[in-house]
Amino acid sequence: MPSFQPIMRPGVDPHTAPNKPPLPPEGYRQERLGDLMVDRNLPVPLRDGVVIFADVYRPAGQLGEQDLPTLLSWSPYGKHGQSNQVFWPASGVNPEWLSPLTPFEGPDPAFWCAYGYAVAVVDPRGTWRSGGDFHHNGEIEGKDCFDTIEFLADQPWSNGAVGMTGVSYLACIQYLVAPLNPPSLKALNPWEGFSDWYREFAMHGGIPETGFVPRASETIQYSLNQTEDTWANVQAHPLYDDYWASKELPLEEITQPAFFVASWSDHGLHTRGTLEAYRRSASTQKWLEVHGQKKWAHYYLPESRARRRAFFDHFLKTPGQAVPAWPKVQYEVRNKAGDAAVKTASDWPLPNAEYRRLFLSTGETMSLAPADEPGEISYDSASGHASFDFEFDRDVELTGSMSLKLWVEAPEADDMDLFVALEKITADGEKTGFTFYAFFEDGPVALGWLRASHRALDPARSMPGRPFHPHTHEEKLTDGKPVSVDIEIWPSSTHFQKGERLRVIVQGRDIYDKGLPRLPFARHENTVNKGRHVIRFGGDYDSHLLAPFVE
Repeated sequence: MPSFQPIMRPGVDPHTAPNKPPLPPEGYRQERLGDLMVDRNLPVPLRDGVVIFADVYRPAGQLGEQDLPTLLSWSPYGKHGQSNQVFWPASGVNPEWLSPLTPFEGPDPAFWCAYGYAVAVVDPRGTWRSGGDFHHNGEIEGKDCFDTIEFLADQPWSNGAVGMTGVSYLACIQYLVAPLNPPSLKALNPWEGFSDWYREFAMHGGIPETGFVPRASETIQYSLNQTEDTWANVQAHPLYDDYWASKELPLEEITQPAFFVASWSDHGLHTRGTLEAYRRSASTQKWLEVHGQKKWAHYYLPESRARRRAFFDHFLKTPGQAVPAWPKVQYEVRNKAGDAAVKTASDWPLPNAEYRRLFLSTGETMSLAPADEPGEISYDSASGHASFDFEFDRDVELTGSMSLKLWVEAPEADDMDLFVALEKITADGEKTGFTFYAFFEDGPVALGWLRASHRALDPARSMPGRPFHPHTHEEKLTDGKPVSVDIEIWPSSTHFQKGERLRVIVQGRDIYDKGLPRLPFARHENTVNKGRHVIRFGGDYDSHLLAPFVE
């Protein structure tokens, strides 16, 4: 059993799941699908005797009988629920890129089997018809994935090498199992996945996320047994405690060759965590690609698939010369949605980024020098906002994490929730839109959040542009006195031309708050705000944005 016991709930009948195809028949069987042989409901025994089920795709005939590396697709979304049935048109995924067999956010068996791979799509413990109770990440799921990797490597058709690839959940599980060091896990390809449950998934700056988390909790309830009630657990643990510690990922213990892919466009979910996983992993052979596109479309692009194939061919089949010659870091510098330049670097964070302070000033501006005279701006926390602009006197690239230091007070409350957006404003005063999540093209440069009572910092874990808040206790505001808060703003990369402006917006609610029904989009509807917010700057109040300039 896990060291921490989460809140559990009875599973919901798997046959009743909406927006899924009918649940296939029970029992193991083999079937031929064109050039593929499929082992349906292949039983996978785990170390404690529980049995889970996988669908394994192989080339038909003699090509599928031996010497096959395996790609493992692991998620609770149902091995019978396939991508051509669930992607929204606004995602940009071209249906011609996928076969009908493609698991949601995972590798397409039709493509990979044609190049001599097996693809295993697994229903984890306690999901759908797999045995046991479902524990949402944590030590049980990590060990189960370990056992499954070794089971697949031991099959008669296997060459003993297993790799993992996929988006979101299929990336996060890699951070969980890789530190356990399964002998047969030879290569990782986490493609946009959060790596800090508290700070990236559930509590942005200590503010509860109320849009995606309950939706995600619903998607993992289909089981013959019990499943973890993630939404109930999140609400029961507003501060960082043993529950969140049970979800911690020892990223420094990842040693396998790894091809990380992150995006600037997934603020509120995956951007920060993928970059942190790359930075902290101990792999000596690792590469990072960062894009600014729609995440699912980018994963399934033919060019992206070709890059994955080169990576897995090198580490699961025969080493070549191409992958070792890749730049360690490749990233897009965005001009606007759909317009970016590709650059390379030796490491992340960029070694040549120079952090500079942009001080808040009167007239809703920012400057490189602090204002001598103190000033203030206030807004209604329910409906107002404050904004500050910095105009560039030459072409500039800003790439990396940023932080916003504010001196704030809430005269009518003992706490305050602060929401921050950075925007790019053209010389003509128009807002420039950027790709945002998997659907939108009018998003911000970057976002940040902080609940003022969570303002305590851990100096040992803080970095320039990335303050680290332990979130273990609250420090309420008192007597309307101003306090200093450091707000982490998630990483981005943006090009500004001379005459264009960087705008900082601060308010008491979500700045980007749309999202069609059922779309995975971060929201924060339960705030602690009341009355006015006051921001002080100038004189003794060194409110400023710390930004990474790349020359």
